[in-house]
Amino acid sequence: MSHVFGPVQSRRLGRSLGIDLVPHKTCNWNCVYCQLGRTEPVTNMRREYRSTKAVLSDIREALRSCRDKVDWITFVGSGEPTLHVDIGRLIREAKQMTNIPVAVITNGSLLYLPEVARDLMVADAVLPSLDAGDEDLYRAINRPHPQATYRSHRRGLAQFRQSYRGHYWLEVMLVGGMNDGEASLERLAAALEAIGPDEVHLSTPFRAAAERWVREPSPEALVLAREILGEQTRVLVPAAADVILGGDAVEELIAVIARHPMPEEEVRAACSAASLDPDEGLEHLGKDGRLQRVHRGGRWYWCPAGGNYPNGQLGGGEDGRRK
Repeated sequence: MSHVFGPVQSRRLGRSLGIDLVPHKTCNWNCVYCQLGRTEPVTNMRREYRSTKAVLSDIREALRSCRDKVDWITFVGSGEPTLHVDIGRLIREAKQMTNIPVAVITNGSLLYLPEVARDLMVADAVLPSLDAGDEDLYRAINRPHPQATYRSHRRGLAQFRQSYRGHYWLEVMLVGGMNDGEASLERLAAALEAIGPDEVHLSTPFRAAAERWVREPSPEALVLAREILGEQTRVLVPAAADVILGGDAVEELIAVIARHPMPEEEVRAACSAASLDPDEGLEHLGKDGRLQRVHRGGRWYWCPAGGNYPNGQLGGGEDGRRK
């Protein structure tokens, strides 16, 4: 099932069955903190990146095998899902298959387009991003496609809020030394107040980041952010990945890591939970060729082989697993 992965444990959505609509790093942002590496090149073109028929088939098959283990069906994955022009149809048909709620995790940069807003209106939850309160910081953190402007981003987030009746949870990624200062947070708070999301989810780059210099904010900065951004703000506490692996544990683990890089200790834990010897599991991953081992922040992560992580890459295989 190349378009579906998980279920995986989500900090916000419980057991989430992921639906991936675009090829690896097909995105109109190149965020410094992205756990999938740099986006090269960025693209702002909406088109059919995956076969709608194949995606629907994969969703049906996944629901047959793990329906009782899923809390949410989540459109998310290797890039920006709203670039897939048929996302609206996929959301509607997924909701016809099951009463499991459907969420969309998106950067929100295309919500200013009426057709994208209509597509997402039928989802039960929409979780867009806003990391900056001004154009300069937006460019520095999200490094968007030239057509993806801060003005259109803010406008789209606010306009969607006026019509959307589902759960509207806005995510802020707080990067140490970039958007965690008092002045930056006050500008961001003003932007959030104008948009009016149901909740603000405050995240930190606790996994492998595209840029080696990216760091988490200090505990004091998190307290300050919570105070300035308001009482609707939730700090998302980092949690270990909890992956449900079935018959072909290694193949399913690779499918998850391709969209959701994991620290090596979590990979070991997932192997153990699937009754697979962790050393044997890592050996399979290292020899497979679809993954790489990346060093960030004093930890080793297993990441997709196509990810670009400057100054932190070390391929799989014997050297990648043991050095």
